[in-house]
Amino acid sequence: MASVTADDADECGLADIASHAFVVRRGDHVVAAAGYRRWPGLVAHMYVLTKPNQRGRGLARAVASAPVADGLANHLLPQWRARPDPSRGVTRALGFRQLGIQLSIRIGA
Repeated sequence: MASVTADDADECGLADIASHAFVVRRGDHVVAAAGYRRWPGLVAHMYVLTKPNQRGRGLARAVASAPVADGLANHLLPQWRARPDPSRGVTRALGFRQLGIQLSIRIGA
């Protein structure tokens, strides 16, 4: 998390996982990580992050496959909110389908 921008860290949501953290290492350095948080309705919401200088090498797909498999083994439905185009590509490669959209509304004073 320390090797990415605050925006990347916020977008990936990896700080919120409740599952094990699944990682890809290059030597002693973690270059990609993934996990999930259990949501209501038996949903495993996926979180994935790849170090910026390691992107485009298939690491997100490799690391994300582990928590997807873990969620399925725990009788959970994997879900991934993929907004950036590269993230959408990873989801498609793992067999996810877009089933809807998410709308967030901030109610102010």
